[in-house]
Amino acid sequence: MNKINKIQGDLQKFAYNIQHNRYISAISNGLTAILPIIMIGAISSLLNSMNVAPYQDFLKSTGIKQYLSIPGSVTTDFIALYAVVAIAYKLAESFDIEGFTPGILALMSFLILTPLGNTKEIGNYLPTNWTGATGLFVAILVGLCVTRLYVYIVNKGWTIKMPDGVPETVTKSFVALLPGFVIAFIMLILRVIFAYTPFGNVHSFIFKIVQLPLQNIGSTWAAMVIGILAIQLLWFFGIHGTLAIGVSIIKPIWLALDLQNLQLFQAGMRGTNIVGWSFYMAFINLGGAGAMLGLAFVLLRAKSKRYRTLGKLALAPALCCINEPLIFGLPVVMNPTFFIPFLVAPVVIGLLAYFLISIGILPTVTGITVPLGTPVILSGFIVGGWRSALYQVVATIISGLIYWPFFRIVDNQAYEEEKLATQQK
Repeated sequence: MNKINKIQGDLQKFAYNIQHNRYISAISNGLTAILPIIMIGAISSLLNSMNVAPYQDFLKSTGIKQYLSIPGSVTTDFIALYAVVAIAYKLAESFDIEGFTPGILALMSFLILTPLGNTKEIGNYLPTNWTGATGLFVAILVGLCVTRLYVYIVNKGWTIKMPDGVPETVTKSFVALLPGFVIAFIMLILRVIFAYTPFGNVHSFIFKIVQLPLQNIGSTWAAMVIGILAIQLLWFFGIHGTLAIGVSIIKPIWLALDLQNLQLFQAGMRGTNIVGWSFYMAFINLGGAGAMLGLAFVLLRAKSKRYRTLGKLALAPALCCINEPLIFGLPVVMNPTFFIPFLVAPVVIGLLAYFLISIGILPTVTGITVPLGTPVILSGFIVGGWRSALYQVVATIISGLIYWPFFRIVDNQAYEEEKLATQQK
């Protein structure tokens, strides 16, 4: 017991340090803040690309199609611009500094580092090569570094101070002036330095050296399994694994893969990445961490009144991928009976989905990230059509079968206890 308590304590400390790290939290909260932007682009792309001939004929004949593609273009193709502002804003807030100025300085810095295109007809223009998914990691780094430098300069008092009586808006503008010049100068130096390297610019360097290797590793079935097991282990010890490492560490890598799929989907092509955050939320997180939707249905067939009641209470949340009633109601946390199915069920349905997509039975997910709380079947239809929705039903049955023999153990115990209590009355 002492060993278990020590393991639990160490894991809790580890998860706490990750979850409460201001930089990881800024990335997580920033990416979460731009979810409406991602969803608008995703739904627009879905409506514009829905493969139904009469529907497509209607869009083309009425001229709606060319306009329906605009929200997708200005969201997905420029997601790095939204991300750099949001991440900088959230990090500044963690230092108790107003986030607007660091946000726009981070945006300025990102644009300084981004090479422009040029034609005789229109002059300079901003291409979308690095403003979409391929520029996401640079956006993360710029958002963090610019904000941290801004906070350092302001806290040191290296700002232009205005006399009393000057309007607050003007005072704030002059406070940001000197930090803004310093940041712009540093970014310009970086732009020049990388222009004389084989990479040509910061974006190409980060994408080839950092982002691409991480995405290549993160898109494999092995990385998927490791990620699932890490999340599940933390949950088993009472730590919110999805928030601690799922959203904070794994999501930025998988979200970049989703955005690549979404860009291909907008162009009418099939996505190349099987694994992504969309894949995790739609095919693995069924009923919440542990793929517990199947268990919620199993509870409805329990012999004991206690677990039948819990099943009725937990089913509706589980259908919306909320598992706290089951995690803490059974409980699953620190319960050795459920240790094996809790780890095995999401891995099995995740690997099966990966295999079915790889051989073409299931479609590659479109890259649309469904928000937490989206009901099962609806979420499957959004990310991959009717076949993905059908797989969610199959996966729920599989997870229920995996949990069933283990649940029978605790259900029989509870049933005997209820019988004994009734006889004693």
